Amino acid sequence: MSAVWNSILSGLPVLIVDLGVTTVLLLCGIALYVSIAPYHELRLVRQGNVAAAIVLAGQSLALAIPLAAMMANSVNVPDILVWGVVTIILQFVAIVAARLVIPHLPSLIAKGEIAPALLLASGQIIAGLLNAAAMN
Repeated sequence: MSAVWNSILSGLPVLIVDLGVTTVLLLCGIALYVSIAPYHELRLVRQGNVAAAIVLAGQSLALAIPLAAMMANSVNVPDILVWGVVTIILQFVAIVAARLVIPHLPSLIAKGEIAPALLLASGQIIAGLLNAAAMN
């Protein structure tokens, strides 16, 4: 039982720091996304725009998935920071690519169009999954 307790005491601080750093990266990525979106996503969500909510949820998942995989494979905080930033950059590249594929995407989301929102959200999540796999 002593070995288990020692393991918890030595591992818990590392877990808390790694989780904290990764959570901050996730929140920064979401904040960056919301700040550069071509429409006021949070306002649209508050107004009941389901399309905007779908896109924001998709982006949040798309950032969380590779960040979680990255944290699981990182060896220290600098490693988490470097690969976390790479993860966020790759997700933004995927967003730009999706906007090139779907013309007038921002205006469609702002109007509450569900179909393009689902397509964008699924593309974001797919990119997140591929990023996560590539980081393993």
